[in-house]
Amino acid sequence: MKHRRVFSAPTVAVAEAALRRAVGAGIDPDHAALIGRPETEARDVPDHEKEAAPTDFKPAAVRGLIGGAVLGLLLGGAAMLVPAVGIPPAGVAVCVAIGGFVGMWAASLAGSAVPSDVRRDYEAHLQPGQVLLVIDDPDDARLEQATVAVLATPGIARLQVLPHGLLQ
Repeated sequence: MKHRRVFSAPTVAVAEAALRRAVGAGIDPDHAALIGRPETEARDVPDHEKEAAPTDFKPAAVRGLIGGAVLGLLLGGAAMLVPAVGIPPAGVAVCVAIGGFVGMWAASLAGSAVPSDVRRDYEAHLQPGQVLLVIDDPDDARLEQATVAVLATPGIARLQVLPHGLLQ
């Protein structure tokens, strides 16, 4: 399981310097991203340093898949128990598949319009023009080394990571 650290920087240049220190401390460049206001990102942040998914599309699709499949299982199981409907056990599997597909489709559509959890959680920091550095890594020791390296960058402040549910 990956652990996350979020830092705030006053400018893109300061955030990039902190990102270089994190990568120098062993963080995979794919596990670090700079997040800013849309106009700041478009103008100043190189593509390879941007957040991979600026919306909630993928997490929403996973939640919809699971929720739809569970609902399909419940409805299919209930329909199998009602003699008038008479759905065979294979029909329950079809209900699960259809429920999962419809749930994933609907939730991903909704999630594509919702900003990512980092953008939602730290909106107050992004509005005044600050740039966020987000680092995810499964190795706590490496993450701690990167945190020390990043905090050595003048102007960087560590932000509290807000907890989320299991599926987010």
